[in-house]
Formats: sequence, structure tokens, C-alpha cells
Amino acid sequence: MSDKNTKREQENEEINDTTASAEAEAQEADANEAEAQTEIAPAAELAEMKDKYIRLMAEFENFRRRTAKERIDLSKTATQDLMVELIPVIDDMERARQSMEATKDVDAMLQGLELVFHKLKHVTQQKGLKPMAIHAGDDFDSDMHEAVTQIPAPSEELKGKIVDVIEKGYTLNDKVIRFAKVIIGA
Repeated sequence: MSDKNTKREQENEEINDTTASAEAEAQEADANEAEAQTEIAPAAELAEMKDKYIRLMAEFENFRRRTAKERIDLSKTATQDLMVELIPVIDDMERARQSMEATKDVDAMLQGLELVFHKLKHVTQQKGLKPMAIHAGDDFDSDMHEAVTQIPAPSEELKGKIVDVIEKGYTLNDKVIRFAKVIIGA
């Protein structure tokens, strides 16, 4: 019996060795497979990230083109409402010119021109255009005024102040669109 036990023990050892080596091979295969997957996973992740990046860049480029086109369209039609409001003023000016050729009454012509001027002034004020209120003796402000020249101040209190206004300044919705041209005292 001892030979049988020994033989069985040897068989069991061989089976255990075979099983252990099979398990070791299986673990090694799993490790190799895991390594391959870890190598594949970053590559797949990188490809996915590249795809997302390319799509995002394409979307941004389309957005940029669309907004540029909208901006161009807006600038082309931005003054349309102002022009529509100015057309009646132009018509009135043409009628005034025609009546000037036909009539010799200066007072009637002046009244007609005054009416057209007030109409033009009203339209521009509705759109936000306002003349700057500047008078001789006001302080010089470089944010609102443009000094054309300096002259000797006629009096001491006018030194560094506005002596004369050459050209009115205008604001459009509280933004200066034309600086007032002034002469300041030195």
C-alpha cells in the first residue's frame, strides 16, 4: 500500500503542479490581457478626446462665421430706421427749394426752412442725437472738447477755459460722436 499511497501522492503533486502552473499561466495571461487593455484604453480615450476636440473646434468655427455674418447684416441695416425717418425731411427740403425758385417772399421762405429745420432736429433727437451745451467761460474738458487753438485770455477768469466755440459737439445716446471744437484762453 505504500507504493499505492506514494503513487497517489505523486499523482496529486503532479496534479497540483499542473493546476498551479495552469493557474500561473492563467494569471499571466490575465496580466498580459490587462496590460493590453490598459494600453488600448488610453489609445481609445485619446481618440475620443481628439474627436471631441475636432467637433468643438468645428462648432466654434461655425459660430464665429455665423456671428460675423450677422454683424455684417446688422451694420448694413442698422441705419435703415433713421433713413426712413429722414426721407420726409428730404422731401420737405426739395419742396422748399422748388418754392424758393418760384416765390420772392423772403419771410415765407424763412418760415418754411424753419419748419423743415425743426422737423430734422426732432427726428435726430428722437434717435438720441443731442448737441452739447457749451458756452464761453465753461471749463475745458478733453473728454468732450477739442482745443483747436489757444489765444491770450481776454480776462483773468477765462484762463484755461473756453473762450469761443467754433463747432458744436454732439452726443448719440450719451456717447460723444463729435467733439466740440473750441478756442481756449491761455
